[in-house]
Amino acid sequence: MDTSVEGIKKHLINHNIKPSHHRIEIMRYLLLQRNHPTAEQIYKGLIKRVPTLSKTTVYNTLNLFCSTNIVRTITIEEHETRFDADILEHGHFKCENCDKIYDFKINNLDFQTTELDGFEIKDKDVYFKGICPKCLYDKKK
Repeated sequence: MDTSVEGIKKHLINHNIKPSHHRIEIMRYLLLQRNHPTAEQIYKGLIKRVPTLSKTTVYNTLNLFCSTNIVRTITIEEHETRFDADILEHGHFKCENCDKIYDFKINNLDFQTTELDGFEIKDKDVYFKGICPKCLYDKKK
């Protein structure tokens, strides 16, 4: 996706979202950081550049983005909700050592089952936890 201000404005308008300065900045942060941030991390990452930003605005904007399906939530840990602007089907791996979250490609057709015939499936999430190669390497040193 185009991460320019104009590109983000168009994206928001295409999803019937008024492109306010705060909304553009929050979406731009999500698109550029790619680290699946929490709402708190987004706030801390933007507050110096956007001093008028409030935590309430961040939460309300993220809720709006999620309700219009331009951002999805990632809840790998019960106490932690993260946000992802990549809404295409993919899985997530969270390193238990460094807490970094990695994206990986999946084929959701591999996750079909006849045991759910008759169910309406609205979302599929694939999460793995473990230790990333960098942390494994550092551990062996």
